[in-house]
Amino acid sequence: MTENVDNGSLVIIVVTFVLFAVALVTKGFTHDLLLESGVFLVSVKLILMTRSNSMSSHAIRDELHVIRAILAKKEATNPEK
Repeated sequence: MTENVDNGSLVIIVVTFVLFAVALVTKGFTHDLLLESGVFLVSVKLILMTRSNSMSSHAIRDELHVIRAILAKKEATNPEK
């Protein structure tokens, strides 16, 4: 799991889960459980979205490097005046 999630996100997940568990113990199994569960799930979803955006930006950056290399090679073989 640590390969797919960076250290900061892992810390946030653990802290959020601990706070969820503490709220569950202090408030009990009442209607507030749904609210606490929602907060936990939103936090995890935000972290997953951040990971997805990071992966997308890395892929785009890699493609841009390939395009720049192709353009540099083309300019080196056909220099303009």
